[in-house]
Amino acid sequence: MKFGDLSIYLSRLESTTKRLEMFDILSEAFSKVDKNEIGKAVYFIQGEPAPSFYGIQIGMADKIVEKAISMAYVEGIEKVKTSSKKIGDLGEVAEKLDKQKSYSNLTITAVYDSILKLSKMTGEGSTEEKINELAECLKKVAPLEAKYIVRFVLGKLRLGIGNATIMEALSKAKTNDRKFKPELEKAFNLCSDLGYVAELFYSKGEEVIKRFQVEVMRPIRPALAERLNTPRKILEKLGRCALDQKFDGFRAQVHKEGDKVKVFSRNLEDITSFMPEIVEAVRRLSEKTIIFDSEALSYDEDTGTLYPFQVTIHRKRKHDIEEASQKFPLRLFVFDVMFLNGKSLIDEPYTARRETVERIFKDSGSVISPSKIIITDKEDDFIRFFDETISSGLEGVVAKRLSSGYSAGARNFNWIKIKRSYKSKLNDTIDVVILGYFRGRGSRARFGIGAILAGVYDERTDTFKTITKVGSGFSEDQLKQMKSALDSVKVDHKPARVDSMIEPDFWVQPEYVITVKADEITNSPIHTAGMENGVGYALRFPRAVSFIRADKNADDANTVKEIKEMFKQQKTVKI
Repeated sequence: MKFGDLSIYLSRLESTTKRLEMFDILSEAFSKVDKNEIGKAVYFIQGEPAPSFYGIQIGMADKIVEKAISMAYVEGIEKVKTSSKKIGDLGEVAEKLDKQKSYSNLTITAVYDSILKLSKMTGEGSTEEKINELAECLKKVAPLEAKYIVRFVLGKLRLGIGNATIMEALSKAKTNDRKFKPELEKAFNLCSDLGYVAELFYSKGEEVIKRFQVEVMRPIRPALAERLNTPRKILEKLGRCALDQKFDGFRAQVHKEGDKVKVFSRNLEDITSFMPEIVEAVRRLSEKTIIFDSEALSYDEDTGTLYPFQVTIHRKRKHDIEEASQKFPLRLFVFDVMFLNGKSLIDEPYTARRETVERIFKDSGSVISPSKIIITDKEDDFIRFFDETISSGLEGVVAKRLSSGYSAGARNFNWIKIKRSYKSKLNDTIDVVILGYFRGRGSRARFGIGAILAGVYDERTDTFKTITKVGSGFSEDQLKQMKSALDSVKVDHKPARVDSMIEPDFWVQPEYVITVKADEITNSPIHTAGMENGVGYALRFPRAVSFIRADKNADDANTVKEIKEMFKQQKTVKI
């Protein structure tokens, strides 16, 4: 497909806020893309050159792109800068300055490869190389193509299309039916690369996707836990089950292939460089290939005390790693294994996978060890283990169905978590997505932000529904940082994936997640989360308990389904 044709589809997608129209446009576009380019087309729709775990960064800021636009269209840099300030979108600046009258003959692959070159230019003189390469690309293309190339390079394409809609459109385009979407989703959950899945689907067909297996160095989307608010309810749901400690650290999925080791975060970012001591300990394992799930926490070497998340997160930094590893050494607690010596364990029962964890890691040294578990069907044992876990400074317990496989990318009742807050009226904290923000008033006027509009994810519609406005819990420094972060994703209209009856002062693309605590969940006539017959759900007296969660993507936020369940649970809590 010519990139010009794809640009027309991108423009059509941008012009609508209706999800069904987006689906129709997307499925039509995918039906015309060649099998050799479908993966790249998916990346363009996602607005990134590849999934984040590949670590591909184009590395061009606005000022550098301004120079490339100036060079491409032989315009003075000051004119480009003035236009940029006036329009606020360098993609539109390029579109207005481009004098090409017809679309280019460049294919999707040619444009993608040119952009990918930018990420490989590093070191001395690389900035000028990038400017020249982007300028040459822009010279060859028509105005609409230039607009989307510039936005893509800057990471500002933001069409507001979720992976669920992309998978549904791929299914329709290839099979003329949406019904193959669950198979595509299963494959995506096992490799976290939708472009790769699309390539296999188009080139090798449905059976290959149905037989899709885990691959080392392609991260598995993590299994997630549901919530219940009492040990008794959990045992009624699971019967005899394993109780696993829940740590207040950051999720670490570890891959080993020979001497090569990679570690991925909860949101599948490559964090290998942040934990050299873990990498070295994993290299010493005798297993040739392995993928395991774990929690990383920093600790005090003198006392063995585990530090909370706020301390551990200091390790996630790009500089002074050696100093950080000395000051905040890490321990890794392994709680599951999904692949071993060439064989997937995803579908093995939990008991078998746990036996493998014990066998491999029981005597693996002080840096890596298994999490502590018990197996029981007795409420007294549950409460005793829970209290011991909390007394140790940990966050709670995850109960696990003994017969369950590893549910990649899914949140279900095979795993059920219960945290130290379970005796409060509203059990647990809630992860919400920022959808917009309101100007500051009174003492907050100088920050330009006073509160945020936040929502939860609706899996059924692949949209975000509002549930609360949050203004408390932020420090002054956090408000300043929040304003800066949100301004980078600010848009002039309600995003297509947002369902809201409330109009904030500024809309933002749903990218950032924060954690909030509230007194309870109430019914609401103005919030759209779970809305039926004019009644939705809202959080009463919400306050932020975290700043922007770097370890979570928007789709990782709590769901409407979970909110409904939590609403029911709070009605039955007995203190």
